[in-house]
Amino acid sequence: MTSPLASVKKIVAACAVSAFMAGCTTTAPAVMGNAALSRAEPLQDARYAAVTTEKFRVPAVSLADLEPQNMRQLVDYQTKHQPGTVIIDPHERFLYLVQEGGKALRYGVGVGKAGLEFSGTATVNHKRQWPRWTPTQDMIRREPKRYARWAGGMEGGASNPLGARALYLFKNGRDTLYRIHGTNEPWTIGEAVSSGCIRMMNQDVIDLYNRIADGSKVVVL
Repeated sequence: MTSPLASVKKIVAACAVSAFMAGCTTTAPAVMGNAALSRAEPLQDARYAAVTTEKFRVPAVSLADLEPQNMRQLVDYQTKHQPGTVIIDPHERFLYLVQEGGKALRYGVGVGKAGLEFSGTATVNHKRQWPRWTPTQDMIRREPKRYARWAGGMEGGASNPLGARALYLFKNGRDTLYRIHGTNEPWTIGEAVSSGCIRMMNQDVIDLYNRIADGSKVVVL
């Protein structure tokens, strides 16, 4: 006959095995679930939700238009430049806003096509909300069918190529004609498609606009 103590030991052992097996069956799905959640995060992330408090509505950015690495995030970033400096890496297609303690806010950006990029150091001379856009003479000359009709400028709005915000870059007191601006084409972030300017998702350029002041230093690598 089995002793009461032996029976208790068997029950405890069975419970331990059951608990272990339960742990095995729930751990893997939990990890898969977290991975799936990570992939789906841009659809659920408030950073890229629709903005309805602006003069014009900013649509949400869909998962199909947003690679995870292009999401706004705090990263390690060592640099000699002071906090508050904007550093743009056109090759990697990231914009960094330098923070204290070896950190930076990193934003995915679209950059200029080959031969149209700006490089060097500039200053944010001024900023504008829902800015007016006027194509440069070079843009009109290169693509007259696309740009000539806007030679007199386009009012700010949801369809304006500068998006919700624009930061105007000057060098030695002169307009470089390059801008950091929003875009209504979020699927172009991470690509080299613009006429030289740095484009950001509207949600990101609004965030950057609110964080920096006129006179801020911009370094384009």
